[in-house]
Amino acid sequence: MRKHHTQNERTKRAYFAWLKHAKGQSDGSVDAVAKALSRFESYTRFRDFKAFHIEQAKGFRENLAEQRSQRSKDYLSKATLYATLSALKQFFFWLAGQPGYKSRISYSDAEYFNLSAKDTRIAKAHRERPVPTMEQIRHVLQTMPDATEIERRDRAVIAFAILTGARDGAIASFKLKHIDIDQGRVDQDAREVKTKFSKSFETWFFPVANDIRQIVIDWVTYLRKNKLWGLEDPLFPATRVVIGDGQQFAAAGLDRKHWSNAGPIRGIFKAAFAAAGLPYFNPHSFRKTLALLGGQICKSPEEYKAWSQNLGHESVLTTFSSYGDIGRHRQAEIIRALGVEQPTHTQSSLGGDRNLCGSGAL
Repeated sequence: MRKHHTQNERTKRAYFAWLKHAKGQSDGSVDAVAKALSRFESYTRFRDFKAFHIEQAKGFRENLAEQRSQRSKDYLSKATLYATLSALKQFFFWLAGQPGYKSRISYSDAEYFNLSAKDTRIAKAHRERPVPTMEQIRHVLQTMPDATEIERRDRAVIAFAILTGARDGAIASFKLKHIDIDQGRVDQDAREVKTKFSKSFETWFFPVANDIRQIVIDWVTYLRKNKLWGLEDPLFPATRVVIGDGQQFAAAGLDRKHWSNAGPIRGIFKAAFAAAGLPYFNPHSFRKTLALLGGQICKSPEEYKAWSQNLGHESVLTTFSSYGDIGRHRQAEIIRALGVEQPTHTQSSLGGDRNLCGSGAL
């Protein structure tokens, strides 16, 4: 059975290079496009892209809707359908302008990869995602062991994530020189730190509990004074793996190098929350926790703007719209409280107390 088409592979490589170097997309984004194209080629049995016909797009769209997830065994979500079809639409739109394909594929052909308007609304609908509370995060930190240097590192990773709001990719790439514990500052220098959109900015420690801050301070002190590591060494080093008894791989302290990706950090979060008897919250969810915390303690637009910049957002609207959603339970508390009359010193013309929200008719 055919597993690939040689000319298709050349065309895909050219497209991936264009996405990465011309459009500035990350490796993860390019991998997602590659997965979408692989689904489509499997459906067409690896026919030449030059033989594309709109019936292939319509048939693939119907076939995709019948596919099930290998992990959950459920039908693919509308969001997955939308992402896959959108990637294919963009690819064939690009392909319509390439030499050798212009006479065979038109730009309008790509429109046949559109999901229905109804399913598109479902796919793009906002859904509330669980966000850990500060109490839950502190509980996790308090239950984490710290007897070995690996355990202390893991504990410091989680404390650092809520102290700075840094993304997991950045956490994996920080060096000791990027943190100033005296000033309470982290330098997210995109030349060396894997920041989103390669944007450089400074982050000051968020005003969370002092015990959380102390965990990070103790970790940095340990690396500098006990292990005598320098500024170019990793802030959160990878685990050194050796072949132990029984010819099995075993952890043997810290390695003097960075993790190659953020996978181990997510593993630390999963293990820590499970051990604490709590559902898993990924590293990115901590940024939402901080956005909600900022909404509670910031007293002016200027303060919230500073809080937003500390998260690396150029626009405060990004913090509000993407990170500042209020949970259903808190939403209910706020709305119910607004309906309770509050005593004030201002009297209405009828002599009764006026509600804080005003006494005019709605």
